[in-house]
Amino acid sequence: MLQYQLKAEDAPILRLLDGIIVQGLEAGASDIHLEPGIERNRVRYRIDGVLQQAQRIPMERHTALISCVKLMAGMDIAEKRKPQDGRAQVTHSGQKIDLRISSLPTIQGEKIVIRVLNSQANQLRLEDMGFTGENLARYRTMYKASYGLVLITGPTGSGKTTTLYATLQEMNQPERNLITVEDPVEYRIEGVNQVAVNTKIGMTFANGLRAILRQDPNIIMIGEIRDRETAEIAIQAALTGHLVFSTLHTNTAAGAVTRLLDMGIEPFLAASALRGVVAQRLVRKLCPVCKKKYMADKTMWEWKHFRNPACEGNMRGEIKEPDCLTLYRQSGCDACRQSGYRGRMAVHEVLPVNDVLKDKIICGASEQELWNAAKREFPDISSLEVDAVQKVKEGVTSVQELLRVMGTV
Repeated sequence: MLQYQLKAEDAPILRLLDGIIVQGLEAGASDIHLEPGIERNRVRYRIDGVLQQAQRIPMERHTALISCVKLMAGMDIAEKRKPQDGRAQVTHSGQKIDLRISSLPTIQGEKIVIRVLNSQANQLRLEDMGFTGENLARYRTMYKASYGLVLITGPTGSGKTTTLYATLQEMNQPERNLITVEDPVEYRIEGVNQVAVNTKIGMTFANGLRAILRQDPNIIMIGEIRDRETAEIAIQAALTGHLVFSTLHTNTAAGAVTRLLDMGIEPFLAASALRGVVAQRLVRKLCPVCKKKYMADKTMWEWKHFRNPACEGNMRGEIKEPDCLTLYRQSGCDACRQSGYRGRMAVHEVLPVNDVLKDKIICGASEQELWNAAKREFPDISSLEVDAVQKVKEGVTSVQELLRVMGTV
């Protein structure tokens, strides 16, 4: 049972909220949505990155339910015209869980989203993030140096922050001073000095980063580079002996360079500071209990993209292409709540920046030219699509999930 710092625990509306949150936690939801409708409230859970409808509640109970959530989060229950943010902490199965709560006024009433911040999530290791052996070794090489800028890129919800937290966990040692500036601080890590952005009092990423540089840091993590000012300070920090980690919203690793230049960063500064870039996406993993094997043949779309090139045959015809290709698809069972998937993993594109690529950046090479140069420098480098296809071949995820996340291959 959850324990809130509220009274009247036997009140029906509180029991309703209790049940909604408990059900979400037990289902492994990352977000709980309470959405007003015309006649009934809709409760949805985001599980493994996909929203799933859970239940509907009569609208006459919606206002009381929203007020209960806002009271729990320390928000103003009288203010219904403006968005609000709050936090709360609950205890479930003996474990403390932080909740980040956001309200949004809509024409039908206030919508609430409860983000579940599981404290165990910040204990992930990089080995748990879905890196192949080659990609993980290449990523670790990026931050073995004592200074430079390492970027993690991808769209919202692609696991960038989780990768950064796993990296900080690995680098968190007593002889290092680790400081972060985040918006917001999602997980608290023992031994890391974490600073929250607060624009209302002027604590922006740029101002926070300036203050951090006066705190004798070894390693700095910036939640996101959003503007030229933050980018310039981050690069200056990277060039003056600090190891800097941050995120950007770009679709590819090479696109991070283009984004920095578009912000107004001089090419020679970007080239000098950048140590490497990781692009990533999150894909759902097939449920190991109920995933179904099927055979793709030459008449199926999957054959062209997922067959094994080693079986295409040599010049003598000693190796012949098989008639079928073994793949897996989702099914559905109680273990995965009939979704066919359980858990997520990342697919990666890891781009080290060596001297050759630095010269290309200085000369103004395009995104495609940078990637082509990287393939010549690192023949075994794999794109996001290639990494995802490999995980499909291994039976970790499905063709349908790959297409949902990547769009095409």
